[in-house]
Amino acid sequence: MYLNRLDAAQQLAKALQKYRGQHPLVLAIARGAVPMGLALAKALDGSFDVVLVRKLCAPLQPELAIGSVDETGLATWLPKAATMGLEANFIRAEIQRQMKTLKARQKQYRQVLPRADVKDRLVIVVDDGLATGATMLSALRATRQQEPLRLVCAVPVASHGALRQVQALADDTVCLSVPDDFMAVGQFYRDFQPVSDAQVLALLTAPAKS
Repeated sequence: MYLNRLDAAQQLAKALQKYRGQHPLVLAIARGAVPMGLALAKALDGSFDVVLVRKLCAPLQPELAIGSVDETGLATWLPKAATMGLEANFIRAEIQRQMKTLKARQKQYRQVLPRADVKDRLVIVVDDGLATGATMLSALRATRQQEPLRLVCAVPVASHGALRQVQALADDTVCLSVPDDFMAVGQFYRDFQPVSDAQVLALLTAPAKS
């Protein structure tokens, strides 16, 4: 059980000490992981940026992730999506719906924090936890396309299935806990309040020095 996201970030930082001194670039999946990413970047003497991805939701089940999409429009589907008989019209509409949010955040965030150069960098992608792993899969794929030197996935907690999937896309995966009773990320935090766009923008005005 973590007190909050900052507590989780502090514990992750201890597990990532081998990367301190290598000036890692910490990419936080927005929005929830932004406070964690900033804390990690400072603890590891690295630099900070965000990675923008959105989960793709099942028809009539907005909380059920069936995949994810990055800000270029590249979709990543979970295996369950292939069994749901999704119609092409639904797929197009859902991608467009999530891209609208991504484009709006991209416009907001990049006004205060220019995009970091990933190429040939040690990159650590962080999130507050993995339930299905959908958004982390997209974040890792999008980051890999930018040719980092080494790609690390870092999370405080994950389900067994999600962890297996992300491990295939990262050079190193650091996960502090993989509980058998996993139901949702929030169950492992005493304080798991949503992070708003306003909070993200406030944090981005004073990122870790690059």
